[in-house]
Amino acid sequence: MTTFDKREEGFEKKFALDEELKFKATARRNKLLGLWAAAELGKTAAEADAYAKEVVAADFDEPGDDDVVRKVAGDLASKGVTEDQIRSKMQELLAEAVRQIRAGQ
Repeated sequence: MTTFDKREEGFEKKFALDEELKFKATARRNKLLGLWAAAELGKTAAEADAYAKEVVAADFDEPGDDDVVRKVAGDLASKGVTEDQIRSKMQELLAEAVRQIRAGQ
């Protein structure tokens, strides 16, 4: 194996790890968002866990975050929470999700 091949293999492995981290962080962020929204809705702990799973599953409807935002915004509309507030919370929770994953939680 040449040095170039080794380097290429290294880049491919790093790319795969980065993509895995991105997927895990997005899923964790969506779970945290679901738990936050459940608290806003006054759900019990068991209901909050179930709701968080619904939010995570909503992300598989289409690429991007719009499907998650629509789900949560629709559920929180009666509480006066806007899409902008949800997107802001998503950014905040993404940083928390990455921190948790790197800490092995």
